[in-house]
Amino acid sequence: MAFPTEYAVSTGFSKGSVFVSRMRKIALLVAIAMAFSVCALALGPDSDRIYAGIDVSAFQGEIDFEKVRQAGIEVVYIRAGLGDDYVDPYYRRNAEGAQEQGLRFGFYYYVTAENADEARAQAERFYDLIQEYEYNCRPALDFEEYSGKSAARINEIGLAFLQRIQQLTGVTPALYTDAYAADRVWDAALGAYPLWVADYGAEEPDVTSGHWEGWSGFQYTDRGSVDGISGNVDRDRFTDTIFVDETPPVEDGYVYHVVRTGETLSEIAARFDVRVERLARLNNIQNVNLIYVGQLLRIPVDDNFIAYVIRRGDTLYALARRYGTTVETLAELNRISDISRIIAGDTLFIPKR
Repeated sequence: MAFPTEYAVSTGFSKGSVFVSRMRKIALLVAIAMAFSVCALALGPDSDRIYAGIDVSAFQGEIDFEKVRQAGIEVVYIRAGLGDDYVDPYYRRNAEGAQEQGLRFGFYYYVTAENADEARAQAERFYDLIQEYEYNCRPALDFEEYSGKSAARINEIGLAFLQRIQQLTGVTPALYTDAYAADRVWDAALGAYPLWVADYGAEEPDVTSGHWEGWSGFQYTDRGSVDGISGNVDRDRFTDTIFVDETPPVEDGYVYHVVRTGETLSEIAARFDVRVERLARLNNIQNVNLIYVGQLLRIPVDDNFIAYVIRRGDTLYALARRYGTTVETLAELNRISDISRIIAGDTLFIPKR
């Protein structure tokens, strides 16, 4: 890297000029080192494939989604509602417009809850608004109203909402937050949920908490401009882990499993015939007795399984017949207690013939 001329060391005999020049050079080197340090600490994407996206609400008014698609937008997040009873007046129109243009889309909900019970009630309201749609992106929590709340209370509210919407949809939801809160407010339990993080003007979000290995969504400006939308719009980048049915279930001898209520690492390891220590090492788990509901685990299976994303209308009986196995085998492998009920969006592991 070439230094600017003004910071070059003087070749004259003035001790003062030499000293000043040296100090300037040292200051520049320190600034460069700090810049590299900031870059190194920034959080990168959790997958290589990046999708151009926006998130919208009633503030954007009527949107021409054909022009949005032609502008190169691939993913649209739509506000469904806010608080106890507010419904975004444009959420249906936005969902239908995005769907008609073949855009991947999903919904977020602005939470105003003061406690866990209110958070669960707002999650149920969210579910009521979105359950009729075949959305592609994970339902997302947008919780920003922290005033008067302790960090413990904020985490209690956020976790209650996320757990309830996951129970209702069968899909691991995403957490939307800003970089500061990702570092200083949310604790490790929230690291089990894909992160959609806002950090305006940054090359990568400045998140160093270690709760997430990478971002699934990055909102990099609230002053974006896109054809088909009047005025400013939030611009985002997303990875494939933000999608409901595109989290890579099988990859080079590995499957991905979302931890469910009551599961332990040792039980999961036994089910897939893997040593607990190996499973912990692959997933950077420091305490083998501590895993979280919704956590995504990478499991080596030596290509012995098919990972199937359940779709609406599927039954365990039909899938067992299709793949040449039994209902009992599928139920045991996937810890299904009620064989008459499987949930759309869940990944079902099926042994190969």
